[in-house]
This record gives sequence, structure tokens and C-alpha cells, in this order.
Amino acid sequence: MTIATLIAAGRLDERLLAAALARVDGARLSAWVEPGSAVDLEAAGVAGAIRAAFEGWEGVDIIVHPPGPREKRLLVADMDSTMIGQECIDELADYAGIKPQVAAITERAMLGQLDFAEALRERVALLAGLDESVVARCLGERVRPNPGAETLVRTMRSRGAMTLLVSGGFTAFAGPMAERIGFERVEANLLEAGDGKLSGSVGGRIVDAVFKAEALRQARAELGLADNEVLAIGDGANDAAMVAAAGIGIAYRAKPALIAVADARLDHHPLDALLWAQGIARSEWVEA
Repeated sequence: MTIATLIAAGRLDERLLAAALARVDGARLSAWVEPGSAVDLEAAGVAGAIRAAFEGWEGVDIIVHPPGPREKRLLVADMDSTMIGQECIDELADYAGIKPQVAAITERAMLGQLDFAEALRERVALLAGLDESVVARCLGERVRPNPGAETLVRTMRSRGAMTLLVSGGFTAFAGPMAERIGFERVEANLLEAGDGKLSGSVGGRIVDAVFKAEALRQARAELGLADNEVLAIGDGANDAAMVAAAGIGIAYRAKPALIAVADARLDHHPLDALLWAQGIARSEWVEA
């Protein structure tokens, strides 16, 4: 049997539950995770068919669980538009007066239409000469965690999971945001500067799709974990290899290129809903 967590925060009543069960032949209630918000369903169908039965249902998310431990021991997450609500390079470009130009490149890269490393270098080059102090200003004025990010990360850490933020953005943003949200490790790109100005170049190896997947595998091996003990989450094409390498890969309000390889989607709820997906009731959450 396949287990799937149905999430409809604050409105999962008997009527909605009956409608959900009717969508999959032979489905039945397995257990309540959070009365009124999240419930486990059990069905004989394959994961893909169960997921397809619920997609497009407004306000409802379904997380179909692959075989293995329900609660994960490693969380690997993207930052921009996943753990935070912004694309930091687009916000920096706004201070330079070129946000539309840079954002258009970002969008194409996230859709998988451009090589990520080349697109990153192209965007960073456009920022050459911008005052370095703008980075801290942008961080303070514009960059914020997405709803539920801190609760998800801090709760998983409190229960013994390792948490890793792997960002195609920059250490100047990823370091402070990792600390704020609660990640214990972070990987990101180095935005180079000199004489108080951005140089327009990226230092060291670029954190691209290959790097992200390698970082996941390294952390998993270091901890001695099986594939199915890992949760990964992202939003764009640059996260596809990482999400595909996880035991359960989540597409968070994501681009089609990532949705195509993810095990599940989170479209309607905050990030902390992934705690319900792991069978963790709100009474056990470490609220931010």
C-alpha cells in the first residue's frame, strides 16, 4: 500500500476528506497527523497515479511517500525563491537600475532554458561597479525567509537531522540567512569585490546543478544515511539533480523543469507543512 499525506491547513473536515478519498479507488484514512489540517491516506495505487489524482485541487497539497523512513535525517534546500522569497541577484540589480534585464535572465535560467553557470556570470558582470555596501543594504531591506522556513529547519534539527543550505546565490546572503533560518551548513557562490565595488565576477567553483547534487550525496555519505532518509527541496531547474537524488524531493511553487522530476509538490502551504508530511504534529514543532 502507498501512504500519502493530504494537507489542507485549517479546513480538512469530513466533507473534504470524503471528497479526497473519492479521488482514488480504494483509498482509506490511515491516520490523522493534525486534526483539521493533515491526514495520511492509504491506497493501492502507484505514487504517480495518486499524485495526479490530486494535482490542480486548489488549496490542497498531497505528499506521496516513497518506501522508507517517514522522518528524514538530512534536509538539503535551495535558498532563493525556496527558503527565502526573493532572487537576491534580481534585488541587487534593482539597486543598479537594471532589475528587468537581470530578472529576465534569472527566469530563463530557472526554467532550464540557459546554462546556469553562464547565466550567473552574465548577470554578475552586469553588476560590475555597484557599491559593495549595497549587498548589506539589500540583505537588510529586502531579503526575508519564506513562511515556515525557520520552523521546518529548526524542528528537524531539534530531532537530530542535519540541515544544509545549498544556494546558487551568494555567500553574502546565504551565510546570514542560513544562520537566521537555522541551517548548520551552507554552500554558495562568492561575489567578488575590490576597492569597495563589485568586480562583476564570481570566485571559485560555481554552485550549479551538479554541485548541488554532489553536496547532497557527500552529506548523505558523511552521515551514513540511505537515500530514503534524505529530503531535498527547491524551485528551479538548477535544483533538479539535487531533488532527484533525494529520497523524497519536493518542488516548492516550482518551475516545470523541477516539477517533472520531483516526488511531490508544495504549492499551497508554508514550508513547515513538510513537518506534517514527516508525521510530526504541530505540538512538536519548534516555532520560529
